[in-house]
Amino acid sequence: MPKSLIDKQVDGTVKLTITIPHDKIAKAREEAIVAVAKQANIPGFRKGKAPEKLVEEKLNKEQIQEDVLKKLLPEAYQGAVMEHQLRPIMNPKIHIEKIEEDKDWVFEALTCEAPIVDTGEYKKNVAKVTAKNKIIIPGKEPQKPSFEEIAKAVLEDSKVKIPSILLEQETDRLLAQLLDDIKKLGLNLEQYLASTKRTPEDLRDEYAKRAESDMKLEFVLQKIAEQEKITVEEKEIDEAIQKAKSPAEKENLQNNKYLLAAILRQQKTLDFLMGL
Repeated sequence: MPKSLIDKQVDGTVKLTITIPHDKIAKAREEAIVAVAKQANIPGFRKGKAPEKLVEEKLNKEQIQEDVLKKLLPEAYQGAVMEHQLRPIMNPKIHIEKIEEDKDWVFEALTCEAPIVDTGEYKKNVAKVTAKNKIIIPGKEPQKPSFEEIAKAVLEDSKVKIPSILLEQETDRLLAQLLDDIKKLGLNLEQYLASTKRTPEDLRDEYAKRAESDMKLEFVLQKIAEQEKITVEEKEIDEAIQKAKSPAEKENLQNNKYLLAAILRQQKTLDFLMGL
């Protein structure tokens, strides 16, 4: 049975150090070899009928090791998550220092749970912004607050610490998106940086701040939705899917109902705030 140690860091990052015993590795390796042997084509033998020892001599050892890792790492990680009663909100970042034959394997998994959120006096702060929507001036439409104004009011005195591992992942995602956009313009990163007079460090700092702000808002809105009991019905999800502009978009929404529900819930939360 794999053993695990947990280290909950100050910023909310969770580090799991997991040890997979050698006997479990040996068993998984044997199973991987048997699976390959059943499909192996060895001259002089019918497919899958060559002796296991002969097959093993001709095997790609790196491929076998990769197959064993693919089987054991997810199992060991899930076991550690259950053992420590964790509720991760992201896929783990796995680090394996060294793999040696005839020894236990030790690897680290970095992940995090949802951060603790204090929403502060968001109703009072948002109401100050939406108040202008209630002022009636003859001949003029009421001025609706912008998304940016609502977001700023929501975050004004809320408190939430974003785990560094999650912040790093989101920053990387935003930068990858930016690089795709740059390529579509026919530019490379160096040309883009030169044209905007920024360094790679400037760019990463800028996007890290953006990622932190985005994620803080996301978690605060989730907490407000919980507090106000804002939910999304299955009917609302189906209606959103039916409004898809193409068959491909419709299929994508059907395959990602959980994400769609989260987006709809966030929009309902924003609508609720607009009405304060």
